[in-house]
Amino acid sequence: MTSRTLGAASAAALALSLPAIANACACGCGGFGVGAGNLLPLAGAGTVYVETDYLNQNRNFSGDHRAPAADNADKQIQTEFVTVGGQYNLSPNWRVAVEIPLANRVFRTAADDGGVDRFEHAALGDVRLTATYSGLFRDRATGVTIGVKLPTGDFRYPGFDRDTAIGTGSTDLLLGVYHLGDLNKARTWTYFVQARAQVTLATQDGYSPGNEVNGAIGVSYGGLGKVTDKVTFTPLLQLEGSVRAADSGVATANAQGSGYERLVVAPGIEVAVGKWKLYGDVGFPLYQRVNGNQLTAPILLKAVVSRSF
Repeated sequence: MTSRTLGAASAAALALSLPAIANACACGCGGFGVGAGNLLPLAGAGTVYVETDYLNQNRNFSGDHRAPAADNADKQIQTEFVTVGGQYNLSPNWRVAVEIPLANRVFRTAADDGGVDRFEHAALGDVRLTATYSGLFRDRATGVTIGVKLPTGDFRYPGFDRDTAIGTGSTDLLLGVYHLGDLNKARTWTYFVQARAQVTLATQDGYSPGNEVNGAIGVSYGGLGKVTDKVTFTPLLQLEGSVRAADSGVATANAQGSGYERLVVAPGIEVAVGKWKLYGDVGFPLYQRVNGNQLTAPILLKAVVSRSF
């Protein structure tokens, strides 16, 4: 892969090395971390970024279809995430990264008196540390990632169930692989594919979140050229898939009402101005299947600002 190709596909390459947002949220925060969302360049020593994500889970699903709201005691899970992250290139083949997520969550659920209780909590989420190796082949177009999710997020806030708490309380192993390349000789069309697994290693208070696998496939078009001498636009389109097993352990794990499968389409665009990049996309679920009754979101919103150095 030439330097020109790497430049066109750099957004996908680094994003693929980063795992999902380190938070629980029932059906489903996993998809936030896959795909071309973080837009971190391969050039330079490293990158710092701020990512914001938003989802409002207010639609009750049972199986693969919407179900009456009355069938689910939970009525809404609205979450705003802000993640501060950075990555540093130790060598042409090795890169390390850290993510520090913050979350503000509103949880509305049925009360014993027939009304609806509202709980709101803002706290640190589960910090993630990863290392990515891209030296499998000479073109560095294929890489693998290994990392750990730390149990830094709060999972004991009153009123929140274990699967709606900001933190999971677990220590998880993160494993991923990605590949990117060209779709045409002019190298204006590029693609990426990714798979990432999250496996629980250690738990607290007997609760074990379901293991999950997330994947993405996407294309980007870099043939628009420079709008000005310094500004470029790159549109992207991706499909993101997630499979999560049911939670297990203590009674509050709700094994019958956790675990899901989901496919999301997410069009997006990158705007690059020198060492700065701005990315945004909107995800729309194409298919969802959940265990029991779970709240889902009609759209998933993401925006990232990054700067290389």
